Amino acid sequence: MESASKIARNGREDELADVYSLETYEPRRGLGHLIGRARSHLLAAIDTELARDELLRPLEVTSAQLIVIVNLAGRECATSASELCKGISYDAGAMTRMLDRLEAKGLVRRTRSPDDRRLVNLELTEAGQAAYPRLREVSMRVLNHSLRNFTREEARTLESLLQRLAHNVGG
Repeated sequence: MESASKIARNGREDELADVYSLETYEPRRGLGHLIGRARSHLLAAIDTELARDELLRPLEVTSAQLIVIVNLAGRECATSASELCKGISYDAGAMTRMLDRLEAKGLVRRTRSPDDRRLVNLELTEAGQAAYPRLREVSMRVLNHSLRNFTREEARTLESLLQRLAHNVGG
């Protein structure tokens, strides 16, 4: 990895250098730790809200299951367990168990591909499709609460910076 490079922004060239050095790097204050901590807190808050929600409580959906449902419902949705695993960096064995639970709850259906019987496609059931808008709403409420001290512009900047970071690390 190069320690310095140049990038053109707003009509000028800025020099990019390593952010951390051995003299100043504190792992528990670094970006990786902070992102992990924020993710843990967000997922815990989503779990709390899902348990409080009168319509979703009977389904006993967790934040991890919400992530799977969202990835099956979106415009550019996953259609197989392997796509899901890649998209959300999840272990294949754990994904199988997760899908088993979602299928038992009647939210997800596995179907054999008509073109290749070795392939198993995933889709939301009618119950999964019906739950999706409410799951999306709960997720949005938690995110909005988490961003309550941010301006809209700051939140969009944070999104943009995290997208750049994800791109830099290969996502």
